[in-house]
Amino acid sequence: MRDDFSDEPADDFAKELAEFRQQMADVKPIDNNDVVPVKKTKPTAAQEARRQAAERQLEDDINYLSMEFVDLVEPEELVEFRRDGVQHGVFKRLKRGDYGIEASLDLHHHSLRQAREALFDFIQLCHRRGVRSAIVVHGMGRHSKPHPALLKSYVVKWLKQLDPVMAFNSAQRHHGGAGSVYVMLRKNAEQKHENRERHQKR
Repeated sequence: MRDDFSDEPADDFAKELAEFRQQMADVKPIDNNDVVPVKKTKPTAAQEARRQAAERQLEDDINYLSMEFVDLVEPEELVEFRRDGVQHGVFKRLKRGDYGIEASLDLHHHSLRQAREALFDFIQLCHRRGVRSAIVVHGMGRHSKPHPALLKSYVVKWLKQLDPVMAFNSAQRHHGGAGSVYVMLRKNAEQKHENRERHQKR
């Protein structure tokens, strides 16, 4: 985990996140049931419905985060998680907010489905760009329905399901406290390669 994090403009990151999601939307699954002869006429309503269903299925295949049962947490509860291999000292620094925040995602005013999509895309893009430290703002949801802290509970569940996430912990008060989490991500393939080269040169 490096300390000299660069602070790129938030607008640039948001723009690339939007481009990433647009690129993923263009991918179409190969399905013989959807192959139709090329015609000059517009597709029928049935063909259009099948195309849209295939795209929704593709999204579900790409985004594996579960919308099923979730263990509820309390609005003011501090949450934490770390995978095996994350050193105690590193995790302690994460909890204190010692690592610079390279990217952020605010999930306020998102439905559960929108939050699921946004969080998945955000973590994948962070990992692709080599971001090691990020923050996700989920809010405390004291008055959310049908249960308090419903979105927060799902964010905790989803972060554990995302392979690039090595650890997370509720943020310090000045970064949102129990309404936000610091997220530590594993190195991507390029960073691992650079790390191996540095060690070989020693």
